[in-house]
Amino acid sequence: MAEEAGSDPGLFLAGDGFVLRPWRPGDLDALLRHADDPQVPRGLSDRFPHPYTRADGEAFLAGKVVDLSQALAIEIAGEACGGIGLRRGTGERAHSAELGYWLGRAHWGHGWMTRVVARCLDWAVPALELERIAAEVLDTNPASARVLAKNGFVEEGLRRSAVRKADGLHDLRLFARVWPATGRVER
Repeated sequence: MAEEAGSDPGLFLAGDGFVLRPWRPGDLDALLRHADDPQVPRGLSDRFPHPYTRADGEAFLAGKVVDLSQALAIEIAGEACGGIGLRRGTGERAHSAELGYWLGRAHWGHGWMTRVVARCLDWAVPALELERIAAEVLDTNPASARVLAKNGFVEEGLRRSAVRKADGLHDLRLFARVWPATGRVER
């Protein structure tokens, strides 16, 4: 079976000014610094709380919030400042995965996430033998939609009033990208 993202503690994907690698216990302080920002979780699921406490960070790094075998830390300037993950489908959907990511606000607006997603896909599609990757974007997060579009994702639909946030109901925009069965990343 193909390896899962993050399952190899030696996994190290270098990009243009960043590294994708497994989360480490020593990432706690940097995680708290970047995650405890009210702007960061506004476009994410409620598994990403605010305020983001030390207990939240410890639970995350212990694998109690998400499966860390499917998540990587985004390291910029020597510290973990975000995350990216692929949740693999099972059974008849084993050829596909759901993509999710976040980045600390200090790094917004510099094209980091577009490059991070591209690097992750370059590795994941052939390594995990994926043919389809999907992502959902909250209607109030056009920057995330642009990241996906720049990486060849196509908007496939809309789930109306799918998410309730503190300010009311929001739509989820559905995106996906499909590769040929060879597993090659085509741009």
